[in-house]
Amino acid sequence: MTTATPTGGGAEPAPQTAGPGGARPLAGKVAFIAGASRGIGAAIAETLAGEGATVAVAARSAEPGRVAGTIHQVAERIASAGGHALAVPCDVTEEESIRAAVTTTVAEFGGIDILVANAGVLWLGPVESTPLKRWQLCLDVNLTGVFLVTREVIPHIRARGGGSLIAVTTTGVEMTDRGANAYWVSKAAVERLYLGLAADLRPDNIAVNCLSPSRVVLTEGWKAAGGGDIPAEMVEPPETMGRAAALLAAQDATGITGTIQRSESLLATR
Repeated sequence: MTTATPTGGGAEPAPQTAGPGGARPLAGKVAFIAGASRGIGAAIAETLAGEGATVAVAARSAEPGRVAGTIHQVAERIASAGGHALAVPCDVTEEESIRAAVTTTVAEFGGIDILVANAGVLWLGPVESTPLKRWQLCLDVNLTGVFLVTREVIPHIRARGGGSLIAVTTTGVEMTDRGANAYWVSKAAVERLYLGLAADLRPDNIAVNCLSPSRVVLTEGWKAAGGGDIPAEMVEPPETMGRAAALLAAQDATGITGTIQRSESLLATR
């Protein structure tokens, strides 16, 4: 379990909040966050830890690279804020890597109650100029990666008597008047996958939902992919996604399930 001091960079640690009577909503829960080394995934990991969850910070980025952020830095920020986290290397395109990461998490923490499937790659180019390798990468990471990590985690959540699955998608799925690209297509498929899973897993008391930002989150990945300048009024801080994910993470099949949520809209109803 990571207990080192932070090395700097990234978002501020999520505050340790308490509910009625001092209890935190996710106390005693274990969350596995795929794609948690930076951006939205890191914000969700830190927020869930602040709500009491023990967090497996999972991603390929175990060492510093071209894009800022590593799983160890996120786990260190959680630890420095008084939370509990484990940095777990995980490549969502490799079955054995996912299996090893999930096995390590269960061995360390005793089980898994929450999955956030956030790992993704961005490609917004028009279809006619999209190289096959880019198209395939989007499908491999954004769709097949969600399928693989979800498939691996379901038995562990079922063994806990229920829990929550959350897939991070995008409002771009709805923007059919703005053309087509590999990223939006892959995320649309994830939404269909999770809507179907909600019905399949209701008898197991597992909530299944999709969550996307209501506006653009200017993550490190967005900038590295050349996402472009966005007007300030169209920008959403990653912490908003963290708070929305925490709300969905607290659900089981008796609560919110089988939905596609937009972060700000979800929070506005609570």
